[in-house]
Amino acid sequence: MKIFIDTANIEEIKQAQQLGLIDGVTTNPTLIAKEKRPAYEILEQICKIVSGPVSAEVISQTSLEMVKEARELAKIANNIVIKIPLIKEGLKAVQLLSKENIKTNVTLCFSPSQALLAAKAGATYVSPFIGRLDDISQEGMQIIKDIKKIYSNYQFKTEIIVASVRNPMHVVEAALIGADIATVPFSVIEQLIKHPLTDIGIQRFLEDYKKIPSQ
Repeated sequence: MKIFIDTANIEEIKQAQQLGLIDGVTTNPTLIAKEKRPAYEILEQICKIVSGPVSAEVISQTSLEMVKEARELAKIANNIVIKIPLIKEGLKAVQLLSKENIKTNVTLCFSPSQALLAAKAGATYVSPFIGRLDDISQEGMQIIKDIKKIYSNYQFKTEIIVASVRNPMHVVEAALIGADIATVPFSVIEQLIKHPLTDIGIQRFLEDYKKIPSQ
């Protein structure tokens, strides 16, 4: 399973990149707004750090405006992927962009039926938001299982990005299901690395090492 980092913060991306774990980056208007810098400037810098896919989201609401905006975003770098909302106009835009070989990430997906339509429209990626489903007492990971089954049934090439990840177990469950990608906040990446027994083990080894007689 590939791991993307879900952030627009350059320092977090650099730190994650140094770990050698990051296969791509996902951003959205909320994440970019936190950085208080022009969006294109941030995206251009991210694409220089990361060679994998970098998702940049359109803010237009009509298909033709989305396509126009997507074409401009795609000029930033070859690895830019256009995030399109899963609405009727968004599906129209995805079909048009797929014909131009512009990669798309259909976002704000909350059901298997939406994911089916995204794949049929020609989406490169689909992003089901599992954490937000958990927030309203639905089992977010269940839709990942359902989407995985549907895509397998019909050999869709659209890759599943497990999004709105809130904790390490979301990442583990995504991997067990066989999701293509999990996009993860930097805080969760750090949680994935740490385990209290690892810390205890290191401390014990260091203390025992001090007991070894010097030569």
